[in-house]
Amino acid sequence: MSSKDLFHRLILVHRNMSTAYFDHHQVNFELAGDLDRPVITFLNGLTQNANLWKSYAEYFVPRGYRVLAYDMIGQGRSSKPVIDIPLAAHADMLAALLDELKIDKTHLASISFGGIIALDFAIRYGQRLHSLVAMSTFAELTPQLEFLGTVMTQGLTDVGLPYMQSMLYPMNMSSAWIAANRERIPAMKRAGYIGNDAYAMQNLMESFTAFKPLTPDLHKIKVPTLIMNGEFDFFTPRECHELMRSKIANSRLLIIQHAYHAFTLEMPTVTMRQIEVFLGQVDTGAWKGDQSVWIANEDTAAPEQWLPIAGDWMRAVQIAAPVKAPEPVVAKSPANSAPRRPAKSPAATPAPLPVAAVRKTVTRKTKP
Repeated sequence: MSSKDLFHRLILVHRNMSTAYFDHHQVNFELAGDLDRPVITFLNGLTQNANLWKSYAEYFVPRGYRVLAYDMIGQGRSSKPVIDIPLAAHADMLAALLDELKIDKTHLASISFGGIIALDFAIRYGQRLHSLVAMSTFAELTPQLEFLGTVMTQGLTDVGLPYMQSMLYPMNMSSAWIAANRERIPAMKRAGYIGNDAYAMQNLMESFTAFKPLTPDLHKIKVPTLIMNGEFDFFTPRECHELMRSKIANSRLLIIQHAYHAFTLEMPTVTMRQIEVFLGQVDTGAWKGDQSVWIANEDTAAPEQWLPIAGDWMRAVQIAAPVKAPEPVVAKSPANSAPRRPAKSPAATPAPLPVAAVRKTVTRKTKP
């Protein structure tokens, strides 16, 4: 069955919000910008909704883009079925929504749960994309992620949605953000209770029980791909993004300094600027998908936004070069005296890191 067959041809428009129907399910979406502009589609994280991309629409629409954001089934104002929604259905729904809105191709930007959907879409519907931005996401469940997912699902089912939301704040945000927003967090949690349904959320999370790794098919992604990872993201750490970078030939990995998992919310200005740089390169044909690794500039006004990285980007502690241990100094004895027994060392000196443990990388001087 094609994506067109799955979508009932009914769209209700009210102010800036619209509703369409996908296989008997209501889908809420927001589309801003002029008709003749290139489209950027944003995909939500697990507990997010389309409204959280409003500031991104306000940023990109004046810069000549059209912005589409929507709630996937089980999120926000869209239908919240509690059973029988497989993970693959979300990519099919996006294809059908693009068909209904008469959008032939789009730039696709995604985070976390939405990133998985975006990777699946890029693999199966790659001809519908100009480019792909995958942020704070993964292509397969590492043992660490599998255990974290099990704990989150258990917390949701055994205790409830408020407990899971309390878990997500420290997992997604930095201490500085939590301290600055401590008084607002209770109200934000209550808004989350209204916008989410515990049973629908459980269905979304349990859809991973049949999740097959996307890694074997990542090579099918041919479009320009920017992979973005927060420096301190321990929910989807560097190993998840390194796997994607190594399998997608037309990609680059960009590390966001001082960022955690939900940097699209905590650091929107930096995030928007990096996406803008990427889209500019794609639109002008300057993009070079060479699987290189870069660091995002913290100063969004700086002329150079992507800084080349030196050292091993998989390490938390950066080492430029191995340090050679100094040669021991031995005093010469007089010619006629017997050699003296060396004094006993009070403690062993730690051995330096072996050279083989430090990966050598080439610093690229070309501008991104």
